[in-house]
Amino acid sequence: MNGTQHAHPRPGSGSDSGPGSVIVVGSGPTGLLLAGDLATAGIPVTLVEKRPRRISNLSRAFVLHARTLEQFDARALADDMEAVGRPLDRLRLFGRLSVDLADLPSRFRHLLVLPQYEVEKVLERRAVAAGVEFRHETETTGVRQDPAQDTVTVEVRGPGGKTETLRAAYVVGADGMHSTVREAVGLPFPGRSAIRSVVLADVRLAEQPETLLSVNAVGDAFAFLAPFGDGYHRVIGWHRGRNVPDSEPLHLDEVKEITRRALGRDFGMHDPRWLSRFHSDERQVPAYRVGRVFLAGDAAHVHTPAGGQGMNTGLQDAANLSWKLAAVLHGHAGSGLLDTYQSERHPVGRSVLRSSGGIVRLAMAKRPWTLALRAALTTVLDHVGPLRRRATGHITGVGFRYPAPRGSHRLTGTRVPDVALAGGGRLYEALRGGRFVLITPHAPPPDAAPTPDASTAPTPDAEAYGAAAGREDRLAVAHWASGRRTTLLVRPDGYVAWAEEEAETARTEAALDAHVG
Repeated sequence: MNGTQHAHPRPGSGSDSGPGSVIVVGSGPTGLLLAGDLATAGIPVTLVEKRPRRISNLSRAFVLHARTLEQFDARALADDMEAVGRPLDRLRLFGRLSVDLADLPSRFRHLLVLPQYEVEKVLERRAVAAGVEFRHETETTGVRQDPAQDTVTVEVRGPGGKTETLRAAYVVGADGMHSTVREAVGLPFPGRSAIRSVVLADVRLAEQPETLLSVNAVGDAFAFLAPFGDGYHRVIGWHRGRNVPDSEPLHLDEVKEITRRALGRDFGMHDPRWLSRFHSDERQVPAYRVGRVFLAGDAAHVHTPAGGQGMNTGLQDAANLSWKLAAVLHGHAGSGLLDTYQSERHPVGRSVLRSSGGIVRLAMAKRPWTLALRAALTTVLDHVGPLRRRATGHITGVGFRYPAPRGSHRLTGTRVPDVALAGGGRLYEALRGGRFVLITPHAPPPDAAPTPDASTAPTPDAEAYGAAAGREDRLAVAHWASGRRTTLLVRPDGYVAWAEEEAETARTEAALDAHVG
């Protein structure tokens, strides 16, 4: 699915989208995934985007990590992206420090090199097919909450300067670092510029690099090189001694010089189609939610591009929030569920901000003590398995877990890998459709005589948890392919909502009432 067909906006349905609707501002990967999820769940969604209707190739993100690929797998999108992207089983950070992905506890034991615009193509097609209403060339100019009416009003300016008022039950700002939604609700964006005068260039190469992704830091220079897949490569570079405003003109000779310093050669760069400068900030809002307004992706957090975690973190924000909004709007959960978006995703954003900044600072180490620290860290990660696995889990996203209530099972809040299910299925196929998945042990019927294959007979009341209780639209019931005795309730985003060993039917039913409704 790598065609060039773009989405066509559906005719507007009026200024009031209804009390059960959501307005998403921003059609980058985060906004597109969120809007597509909500529309797939039957929630009316309007996506507001100030840019014209086209997919831009001026993107900085190039990497999909394993956890993001798992989320796409739960939406039947991963295979499409794998067909277009190029896998890489080792991520080099700087010098001798690299992350080996071959042992990841995931179906995706690699990262996928795929430009952001290719991700957007897939997500946009899905959103259009699900019925998202697109409003391109429409700028958000104000956001106002009305607690008495349980609605949010969004003021927009459309093509030709026409003003309009949109209303919905909730608004999600996925409109980037310079978020209008964030400013409208009065949230600060504290932080600082971590790196200034970073250069970007899209160029052709006369000589192909030996590796799919080339990255290194030497002395005062850092460079990153990645393929678009259309004959061009993206170059990102920085030189400590070249601290100029973003508005300073950039020439190809400067890009070549930085690349030669960091990577040893410039690969015969020529025919640039885009040259630009930017500065990389480290910032995070104190709150991801203000009443009925949420922030996601770069509107909530920005950090350095080190480790390729930016787009991935925003997509994980969307995956966390979408099923919760759908559950509340369908009446299956109370509004308190939405508070867990802050408690679960804000710590992850803070952690990514710190780790990506740390990678950059170590990559650009100059003082003797920082050089010694970098060398020591490289040695430790090379030789200490638990620390290496923890670092790998953090960068790829598979190692994060969410807070769990006191006294919960040790698995509560953890990510569930793509486990095998009875009948030849697997978990992330069962998650498709935005449902919870209840995985129960096999057991023979109570009145059956023991047989050698009794472990393959389903529990007689397993399906009753779904269909008989009216949950079939939001709950799939499955059984372990193994003889495991844990009963596991997996959330739509692939994390454990509840677990218990040798669970009784009444306990399982109570957990379903609490989490699925």
